[in-house]
Amino acid sequence: MDGHRTIGAMRFDLPSPDATTQPFWDACRDGKLMFQRCGTCGLAFYYPRPFCKRCWSDDVAWEVASGRGRIYTFSVIHHNDLPPFNERVPYVAAMVELAEGPRVMTNIVDCDIDALRCDQSVEVAFREISDDPPCTIAVFRPIDPATVR
Repeated sequence: MDGHRTIGAMRFDLPSPDATTQPFWDACRDGKLMFQRCGTCGLAFYYPRPFCKRCWSDDVAWEVASGRGRIYTFSVIHHNDLPPFNERVPYVAAMVELAEGPRVMTNIVDCDIDALRCDQSVEVAFREISDDPPCTIAVFRPIDPATVR
């Protein structure tokens, strides 16, 4: 070996956890989907933040989601130049409305893409996308057996 390290392709799909988001990523690794709720006004919200997006209170707490929801909207991505997305096409980018109310940007997996529809019931699943650094993400799959691949 000549002392040079080979650097792999740059990744554009790995999060940068911080003090606010680390509980979310830890929960994903443990197979739980989390969201936050404001203790002042009661709003349930996602993505993690240190204050309520409605009333700006910092009285926010984590809750475990049921893992159930509905597809609010989605798009099938057929072309993406950024690694590792370019290796995953076609894939489904979606906004899922959780049973608890918040909407989550995610991917729909394990499905017949042509059979997907808005308002379709989905459930959370977890995918490990990196060993180094370790990272597990929440994705969703249809509950309707007719749509499952």
